[in-house]
Amino acid sequence: MDFAIPGFDLSAFVSATLAEDLGEGWPGGGHDVTSESVIPAEARFSGVMDSRDAIVVCGLPIAAAFFRRLDPAVEITILHPEGARVAAGTELMHLSGQARALLTAERSALNTVQHLSGIATMTRTYVEAMEGQAVLLDTRKTIPGLRHLEKYATRTGGARNHRLGLWDAAMIKDNHVAVAGGVAEAVARARAAGVASIICEVDRLDQIEPALQAGATHLLLDNMTPDQLRQAVAMVAGRVPCEASGGVRLDTIAAIAASGVTYVSVGRLTQSAPAADIGLDFALA
Repeated sequence: MDFAIPGFDLSAFVSATLAEDLGEGWPGGGHDVTSESVIPAEARFSGVMDSRDAIVVCGLPIAAAFFRRLDPAVEITILHPEGARVAAGTELMHLSGQARALLTAERSALNTVQHLSGIATMTRTYVEAMEGQAVLLDTRKTIPGLRHLEKYATRTGGARNHRLGLWDAAMIKDNHVAVAGGVAEAVARARAAGVASIICEVDRLDQIEPALQAGATHLLLDNMTPDQLRQAVAMVAGRVPCEASGGVRLDTIAAIAASGVTYVSVGRLTQSAPAADIGLDFALA
């Protein structure tokens, strides 16, 4: 199965993850001592990956890549597409192949699916709570090395990606403003540097007009109440998109989205999503 995430090297990720688990580079490392000592080399297993939670499915093709790396002849059937909502107890994948290979790849595959499905599931919950009143954005608050995967998971759950990194837009936050000498000064400098997309964080209503006059193309309205957000949206009057950010929770996002903002960004999608309870049960083929 062809599977690709823009900017993400799946083959390198699989190699690095397996190398970490196998202890490559450590004295005596580089192999699965349990499987090699307990499982006969010729043994074959079939197995079922299933979810013990109700989830939004995410990461099954990546899990399959782990199994295929160690057993290129493994037979895999993925039972649900990425982004599907499934009930607790749903079977996600069937596989059959070399027992040692499948057992060695099991934890790396499950860790990935559990983490990504957890993110996708939380993301879908937030999207539905907004009732279509704004667009949900993720943030750069990701685990180092996993950004492309985690942002793939938020997309799978129904969010839109914010900046992928430091390179694709300027985001002027409070520390930038403090060093530059003010909102207008910071934005003007980014504009003079030829930056096309300039996101400026404001936490007071009186910062809005200076940011817009200096050339901001997107306002991040930080830690404002729904009433303040409505005032800010009225002041902006459609000149640029407005994004609500800071302290957004599931119980507050509906009121925030209803304020008229274009976007609501939520860091906890990638910071705090609990792993989904997904298991892999093997049985003799």
